[in-house]
Amino acid sequence: MYQVPDQTGRRVVVTGANSGTGKEAAKRLGAAGAHVIMAVRTPEKGEQAKTEILAAHPYAAMEVRRIDLADLASVRDFADGLAGDGLPVDLLLNNAGVMMPPARMTTADDFELQLGSNFLGPFALTMRLLPLLLVAEGSPRIVTMASGMANFGRIRFDDPQWTRRYSPTRAYAQSKLADLLFARHLARVATQHGWHIASIAAHPGYTRTNLQTAGASLGRDKPRRAPGTGLPLLPSQAVEQGTEPMLYAATSVDAVNGGYFGPSGFMELVGPTRAARLNRRMRDDATGARLWALAEELTDTHLPERSIR
Repeated sequence: MYQVPDQTGRRVVVTGANSGTGKEAAKRLGAAGAHVIMAVRTPEKGEQAKTEILAAHPYAAMEVRRIDLADLASVRDFADGLAGDGLPVDLLLNNAGVMMPPARMTTADDFELQLGSNFLGPFALTMRLLPLLLVAEGSPRIVTMASGMANFGRIRFDDPQWTRRYSPTRAYAQSKLADLLFARHLARVATQHGWHIASIAAHPGYTRTNLQTAGASLGRDKPRRAPGTGLPLLPSQAVEQGTEPMLYAATSVDAVNGGYFGPSGFMELVGPTRAARLNRRMRDDATGARLWALAEELTDTHLPERSIR
């Protein structure tokens, strides 16, 4: 199991920290000495997760703050709250997401739910927190969670909101490819500006969490699983293992700006962390730049006007 190095003195933001990989990351970063801000949509669930983490690690520094990535006003309020603290952010984990709601749903800003929650919300959060990351000492990082489904994604610039012929699976794949393209483009921006910040992506393989049921159950009377999940012949892993690519990207000295990490086993579904493969669409820098411009337009968020350093 990957051992998180000492994180004493680091201020960390983890979205979706009340369950799954987010909770596991918050626990292990807190146990390693980080001050963890558990960014969650439902504070009651966040407080319950915090209580469970503190039961195992009573000296961990944890706090719960509300954010709804499907609401840009909530993203702004969360970022403004952190800015008001007057303290830097050393690590941002863009972990939260939603997977394959059966019918097309929209965010508070009328974005398709998966594009809005998985990509546009995290994009806006990252842009708003960049000033706090840029003043952090050491090696601040932004880690964005993609998915193996990004391998099947395409960015539909003609209809990114899936107003026509909505497909839960393809909309999810698009949102996760968007996450990866965003992380890679941000890495290039950081290099161009001479920033000491690293943007790194990761994916969890096939990890057993509530992600496979939460989105697929939206609007239904009974819980359902997302298409293609729960197949008995596919290898899967527990959340402890599935969180390791994200933790590796967040804390390993070998995880460098622009990297992408995932499991090393069968079809990158399970196994120890290694550099993940990138297909042609994932390496398409022109599409990444075009997507970035679209995200800036849709979220009305932008890079800082000048580098702080």
